[in-house]
Amino acid sequence: MKRLFLSACAVALGLSGLTIAPADANSLRYAPPPPVMLSPDQIDPWVMQVRPGSFRIEPRDARPRVTSRRVAPAPQRTRQASIAKTKQRVRSIDPRFLPTVVDYDGPHKPGTIIVNTNERYLYLINNDGTARRYGVGVGRPGFEWAGRHKVTRKAEWPSWRPPAEMRQRQPGLPAFMEGGPRNPLGARALYLGSTLYRIHGSNEPWSIGQAVSSGCIRMRNQDVQDLYTRVRVGTNVVVI
Repeated sequence: MKRLFLSACAVALGLSGLTIAPADANSLRYAPPPPVMLSPDQIDPWVMQVRPGSFRIEPRDARPRVTSRRVAPAPQRTRQASIAKTKQRVRSIDPRFLPTVVDYDGPHKPGTIIVNTNERYLYLINNDGTARRYGVGVGRPGFEWAGRHKVTRKAEWPSWRPPAEMRQRQPGLPAFMEGGPRNPLGARALYLGSTLYRIHGSNEPWSIGQAVSSGCIRMRNQDVQDLYTRVRVGTNVVVI
């Protein structure tokens, strides 16, 4: 009790500007620290900057958590793949030029090939009053022709020798090209008489149904392969 009393007196005297010597060393060790006093002119400018309600402490679990997650980027097509797909979509064959079987009651005998250049169809007459119909590409304006011929030769993956007139019209064409997928004559060729014209495949299937050739009759490779197995040398060909 005596120590507490002396400590309280020391605090009271300290606030009044007086000092008192401690009774012993332990009295300062266990005495409570004096209160901190701040002048109002020092704290008012700070208190005025704090608006009511500007601070809010939320429970730790209630605070929104921000997490980062790496999202794998969506696969992007290369420019070449995009262009190739666009070309494929634009240059696809019209479905009406795909092979089909139709009725036929005309004057030509079974086994005859009829090419209707206006319709862009080739017909192979069957024995049962029907005909197999294929879509074809034909000669562009200025290269149309009509007539009757026979198949005088058949060739698989034929080589190509562009005529001199064609090479003159289209500089850069080779004088000779071996047969193969890149050859303009495609997978099969049926040669017509002594003419320069052929019924042949094409590495440009989107040209079927169009007038783009120099007079030859173009077919899809799979279609000319089918036709090739159904006709023989000597077959009559009528182009109208």
